[in-house]
Amino acid sequence: MKKESDRKFSFELFPPKTPEGAAKLREVRKQLGALKPHFFSVTFGAGGSTQEGTLSTVKEIIGEGYEAAPHLSCIGSTAGSIAGVLNEYKASGIRHIVALRGDLPSGMAQAGEFKHASDLVAFIRAKHDDHFMIEVAAYPEYHPQSRFAQEDLKNFKRKIEAGADAAITQYFFNPEAYFHFVDEAAAMGVNVPIQPGIMPIASFSQLARFSDACGAEIPRWIRRKMEGYGDDNASIRAFGLDVVTALCDKLLAGGAPGLHFYTMNQAGLTSTIWQRLGL
Repeated sequence: MKKESDRKFSFELFPPKTPEGAAKLREVRKQLGALKPHFFSVTFGAGGSTQEGTLSTVKEIIGEGYEAAPHLSCIGSTAGSIAGVLNEYKASGIRHIVALRGDLPSGMAQAGEFKHASDLVAFIRAKHDDHFMIEVAAYPEYHPQSRFAQEDLKNFKRKIEAGADAAITQYFFNPEAYFHFVDEAAAMGVNVPIQPGIMPIASFSQLARFSDACGAEIPRWIRRKMEGYGDDNASIRAFGLDVVTALCDKLLAGGAPGLHFYTMNQAGLTSTIWQRLGL
């Protein structure tokens, strides 16, 4: 079991699109920063939509004294464009990357020079050796595009063999799915830390939309309970806090190496779960 002092806790943010959003995000970071996370990760828009926003947000976070890890997605990109982004990150003092395949930008038919996240990890290692600590994605309930569970596990193993140091999972609500995935990965010789991704529940409609898009399963009992609350958002949030806190408790008690919160650029729910866990 992981010692408490070895656990890592991190928060995911997305780049703001407006000056108002940027000001609000600074306030959110101030609140979350008080919890002393190991790092903030910042998402990356495919096809250039938020790439500049990713870098500027990461630079701000580093300037505030925190570690920051930009997401880097490779689908639809050229080796030259990825090399340019990596050089810029290195020149900016960034040493931590979340390497992802990503989704093909709308209207683009070709995957580009990188078909898989393992290709991106291998490219980063070839160009920059061990300068970057590389995190990759893991899918306890399996990637929505994989045909078989074993195929998904083999893809995950390829990312680690290509040089990834650790993994962050897609969010989930069934702790057994996570523990089973970790055991299966270990049986295949994968022994990097696999940090569970945690999604606080702010609204049922938002959660249902995200889950349908990314393949994360909302257990039937949770879905039915939230549907029963209708438009009573206060009850949905209270129920969501109970569900997600209990999930985090089980994960940490079972030896998870930490937690990675998908904050949606909000501090309230994540901070409340953090306090309930006694972290």
